[in-house]
Amino acid sequence: MGGIVGKSESPKKVCTPETKLEAKIVEAMKRRAIQGTSMKSFDNIILKFPKIDESLRNCKAIFELFDEDSNGAIDQEEMKKCFHKLGISFTEEEISDFFNACDINEDMGIKFNEFIVLLCLVYLLKDGQTAIHTKLKVVMPNQETTFETLVDAFVFLDKNKDGYVSRSEMVEAINETTSGERSSGRIAMKRFEEMDWDKNGMVSVKEFLFAFTRWVGIDEVEEEEEEEQ
Repeated sequence: MGGIVGKSESPKKVCTPETKLEAKIVEAMKRRAIQGTSMKSFDNIILKFPKIDESLRNCKAIFELFDEDSNGAIDQEEMKKCFHKLGISFTEEEISDFFNACDINEDMGIKFNEFIVLLCLVYLLKDGQTAIHTKLKVVMPNQETTFETLVDAFVFLDKNKDGYVSRSEMVEAINETTSGERSSGRIAMKRFEEMDWDKNGMVSVKEFLFAFTRWVGIDEVEEEEEEEQ
């Protein structure tokens, strides 16, 4: 009975995207999910942490390039220039939605960990557009593989391919890894709570990406630099 309840939870709980941008991201994830995932277990994801951590830290130089006033954050005008330099076209509404979505601290500035989430969402939305991906490769060599790994990890967790990860899907993913160990339920709940920061019972791609920057310690780099300043 437990398995039946777990599998029926996601369809019952429906998340309505708050913005047009979020709706596009959900649709992009659904399309991506059709391709499947190379991830075999949650351990697979954890084993990739060190490589992902190193790769994401290499984005620091790009971040500093776009942070024109060197104040440790990218404001909305700098973000527009950032997109322009990358040759990526978004509407004013999309740019505003991007900024509000990634400015998680609501301090009117995109910090480094928020910038990583921003880049990954841009990568996801522009998937299939060769010209855009070519420009991203030039500016951020070797980052495409990392972003693809992050997207792949989310697809692995999103069992019903609806663009969100539910609590039961998280439990299922952890159980596949731990072969039903007694502690697996607690591990799943802890990981899920770390991701579900708006506490609505469903994890979006954005929430997953922010959790990932915390798991690999990107936000700690930001805190250390702020303390030094």
